[in-house]
Amino acid sequence: MMCVKQVRCRAAAIRAALGVFAAAAQAAAAQAAAAPAYPEKAIRLIVPFGAGGTTDILGRVLGQKLGDALGQTVIVENRPGANGNIGSDAVAKAAPDGYTLLFAADATLVINPTLYRQLPFQPERDFAPISRIAVVPLVLVANPGVKADTLPELVELGRGNDARLDYGSAGAGSMGHLVGERLNRATRMKMTHIPYKSGAQAIADVVSGQIPLLITGLAVADPFLKNGKLKAIAVTSGQRFPGAPAVPTIAEGGVKDFDSPSWYGLLAPAGTPAPVLEKIHDALAAALQTEDMKARMVELGAWPVVDSRAAFTELIKQDTARWSQIIKAAGITVQ
Repeated sequence: MMCVKQVRCRAAAIRAALGVFAAAAQAAAAQAAAAPAYPEKAIRLIVPFGAGGTTDILGRVLGQKLGDALGQTVIVENRPGANGNIGSDAVAKAAPDGYTLLFAADATLVINPTLYRQLPFQPERDFAPISRIAVVPLVLVANPGVKADTLPELVELGRGNDARLDYGSAGAGSMGHLVGERLNRATRMKMTHIPYKSGAQAIADVVSGQIPLLITGLAVADPFLKNGKLKAIAVTSGQRFPGAPAVPTIAEGGVKDFDSPSWYGLLAPAGTPAPVLEKIHDALAAALQTEDMKARMVELGAWPVVDSRAAFTELIKQDTARWSQIIKAAGITVQ
């Protein structure tokens, strides 16, 4: 039988433990009350490419709408260089407080880790994915003189023993380059990649007939499609784009399950508190649901899209593995 003294000692221990828990709860409540509500100051949105391109335009449109949804100013800052690596590294090393965010293209996150021997950051380790923002179908376009108006006709040209079909892209390792290599593998064509320093330079050479083909963003090609200086063969997405409903998909051209659009997403530095990430995610969802934002996205050749944080994280892993196979099989390297 337990003695009275033991009972009193145990009761005292329980009271002491309860006192510790109560003090901890009070301290946590006080800390939460003292913590400033996010966001209390301007947010930097790093765009790791130069001004004037699709990434920059989309980033600025998003920055304004995200700022409206959060009730705070979002300052867009261009940090171009090394195919997005310089700006991305700046965000990876920023304080994980929600005040520095990355507007990233898929190429930087899922292609560069294989394309470059060394990166100053590791996407899976150094970033907290929030959501995709836009899906951007690429389009395979041709000079009007090319004797093919459909993908099956182009495949027939590209399989010949003497076939010489050059296709341009915005650079070695760009999404346009890799989509072309994937198309080669899927159709057994013999297209040869011609890298350019920019999509504008590549378009100029296709329009002038220097090269026959180009894989680029729809928004970039659209003016030349409308004036007849280029013709569209197919879009790379799994479904037709509302802004160009007459252009068939590559899958419709006979390449089963071909779905390779580009995408853009929003990320924060790893370690950013979950409540902050959730608040940004909710504000992003609200921003992308406005009718004017949807219309502007279509004008820019993009679909607005919102993923869960978990789904976006998984997509980055899957796309990294998929494009890694293409890069290694094609022997693609950068200097």
